[in-house]
Amino acid sequence: MSAASSSKLSLYGGIAANVAIAVSKFVAAYITGSSAMLSEGIHSLVDTGNGGLLLYGMSRSQRPADAKHPFGHGKELYFWALIVAVLIFAIGGGMSFYEGIKHLEHPEPLTDPKWNYLVLGISVVFEGAASWLAIRALLEKQAAGSSFWQTLRTSRDPAVFASVLENLAAVAGLLIALLGVYFGHLLNNPLFDGGASIIIGLLLMGVAVLLVSRTKDLLTGEGVNDATVQQVQELARQTPGVSQVRPPLTMYLAPDDVMLALDVDFDDHLTAIQVEQAVEAVQTSIRGAYPEFKRIFIEAKSLANRA
Repeated sequence: MSAASSSKLSLYGGIAANVAIAVSKFVAAYITGSSAMLSEGIHSLVDTGNGGLLLYGMSRSQRPADAKHPFGHGKELYFWALIVAVLIFAIGGGMSFYEGIKHLEHPEPLTDPKWNYLVLGISVVFEGAASWLAIRALLEKQAAGSSFWQTLRTSRDPAVFASVLENLAAVAGLLIALLGVYFGHLLNNPLFDGGASIIIGLLLMGVAVLLVSRTKDLLTGEGVNDATVQQVQELARQTPGVSQVRPPLTMYLAPDDVMLALDVDFDDHLTAIQVEQAVEAVQTSIRGAYPEFKRIFIEAKSLANRA
């Protein structure tokens, strides 16, 4: 299965799970009056819309280049990921926090907790399955020797890292809601339910901040890591006819599309044709090791010296 197909599968799985879960949570919140369940319903509803936005962003980002977008539309995926982060913060986190505060100010007795437990149990199963699909998509891109958290932190694919963070936050939110409902009934204190809603809101806001930080870097021109920069420079330097390679400039245009600019000095004795062949050799060598470098621009300094 390709990485793109795996990313889409994780998003489709998350959307299907969240639609079913959101409906059941709202029904349970209506029956029992649980603020935490209402917050979880809002959370699942927001996650459903976010999955749709990420799928839309993936579709838009795959359009071919045109006159107004000569480098393609890959960065549009990063834009929609930023919108997703804003929605998580404002709607998911903000409304959950508000519902919790309102429940603390005007607590309502909880009724018939078995509905909450039933819905939360089913939700954990569905969210766990969605999380597994998202994590599997992330692990397919995991480099040798990298940990899971390092892979998540450095991933350039919002369809993957946003889905993983959302689903992990969903599982954590369900556990928090379960604890709030349980202790609220055990101690006959509805304030635990409102407190759980506030914690869920803060959790979603924290996830949103992480997503904003990650997508901001990609939107503002993040390049490859230092190790890749050094390896690219070394590959170019090892090409016959190359005398000097300055530190390359890189920028992600999409998760699998990186632009590379190289400033290369070639040996003075090379002819123009030989320099052209050396340029092609450098590009071939780099693309062989890093196929994501789809656009390689080489400035040959020595050509001006031989004019």
